[in-house]
Amino acid sequence: MTTDTLHEQKILILDYGSQYTQNIARKVRECQVFCEIHPCTWSLKQILDFKPKGIILSGGPASVLAPGAPVCDPQLFKAGIPILGICYGMQLITHTLGGTVNPSANREFGRAELKIREYSHLFTGVNNNSQVWMSHGDKISRLPQGFNTTAFTTNSPVAAIENPVNKIYGLQFHPEVVHTIDGEKILQNFLFEICAAKQNWQIGSLAKFSIENIKKTVGKSKVLCGLSGGVDSSVVAILVHKAIGDKLTCIFVDNGLLRSGERDKVEKTFRDNFHINLIVVDAADEFLSRLKDVTDPEKKRKIIGNVFIEVFEKEAKRLGNFKFLAQGTLYPDVIESVSFKGPSAVIKSHHNVGGLPEKMALKLLEPLRELFKDEVRIMGRELGMPEEIIGRQPFPGPGLAIRILGAVTKDRLTLLQAADKIIIEEIKRAGLYNKIWQSFAVLLPIKTVGVMGDSRTYENVIAIRAVNSSDGMTADWVQLPYDLLGVLSNRIINEVQGVNRVVYDISSKPPGTIEWE
Repeated sequence: MTTDTLHEQKILILDYGSQYTQNIARKVRECQVFCEIHPCTWSLKQILDFKPKGIILSGGPASVLAPGAPVCDPQLFKAGIPILGICYGMQLITHTLGGTVNPSANREFGRAELKIREYSHLFTGVNNNSQVWMSHGDKISRLPQGFNTTAFTTNSPVAAIENPVNKIYGLQFHPEVVHTIDGEKILQNFLFEICAAKQNWQIGSLAKFSIENIKKTVGKSKVLCGLSGGVDSSVVAILVHKAIGDKLTCIFVDNGLLRSGERDKVEKTFRDNFHINLIVVDAADEFLSRLKDVTDPEKKRKIIGNVFIEVFEKEAKRLGNFKFLAQGTLYPDVIESVSFKGPSAVIKSHHNVGGLPEKMALKLLEPLRELFKDEVRIMGRELGMPEEIIGRQPFPGPGLAIRILGAVTKDRLTLLQAADKIIIEEIKRAGLYNKIWQSFAVLLPIKTVGVMGDSRTYENVIAIRAVNSSDGMTADWVQLPYDLLGVLSNRIINEVQGVNRVVYDISSKPPGTIEWE
């Protein structure tokens, strides 16, 4: 059995720009079926060459009535592949196949009650009058030939359609979000009853196949691994080490943008405990020099990415003949960093994706680029890694540079490191560390007036950020206990010289991002 065998049951998700597209992929994988997201601009040949068991057309911000709205090849609906259109995807099916879509007098956003009109394979086991999540401004006024309406809501006379003969289905609501109570069941019905997919996407099996593929890909060559000490790069290091042993050398770059005590922790864990070849490079001065006076977030990321790779290439030449660079690139990194030349926009670039120079002396080895964060944690446990590493909260590749709004200096880094250390200590003391996706400090580019003792102060502001998420694609702010917030504020103001005010970020993603930059 090979990795290709593992993927032969794959589902194709065509992205029309919805903020929920990644949620669709997560939900499909939770059903143990492999899927990939690709641009809606894919040609019919690319789609057929992909050989999907089924196709999901995502939602999107556009109207099918608008000039230049994203479309698909009409022949796609004659290919005999089961298709599920969600929101914009359903309207696209209708519009393409000769039905009529009109602007709705009553736009529908938020919760609605789904009323099932007639039996559909899509609604097997789904409760009538269950809650669904709507987000649309157009409506279907005439169905294409061969289709019938299977469900409706108060404001949507056509909330679900189907052509069971051709296995084409459409939903006006979003089954992939948690607000749609029976959404997971609906997706399961599409995958298993309609597409006849099999549950063969298992992380334990993937770990074994990944090790085999790394052996085949690398051969007798040597590999460098960019080790940061975070979950992703740690899992990559152990995965590659199990595949090729001493042909792996890990390089830890101390870029000066790390959390307090991070360098010592990484050296002890990987050199002493895992007995991996580990080289530590002190490049803090070089990173800070290149970041001097840079305030634009994207420029920070690009600079850090470029310096990161430059350091690796320089170190690789010094150490010997290396052919591959192993990195902890994840699927959300790929999705957020790459514009699909469709309606989806680039949100931000990641240092291990968007920041790469055009010409590299090393080939990339990215064994996790198909995985979401929680899948990486599962793989780490399958590999026998300790929970202390697997359970670590995510830390951005560009480090504290993107948690310092404005210019990055040594003094501002020292200040943020001290505040961040306090937050982690107190979150752990409260027993919340493993219950929160991320919790950290952000240094704002402003100063405010304060009073300490009998003196007026004009000092910095620290923002506390704590969010919960399953994959980093969406996130909700955590309602930390008031007592804990009080302790955090008091400790930061009293112990971190240069701070006289602490605020708490109560923004979710979307509309915000988890990191501030």
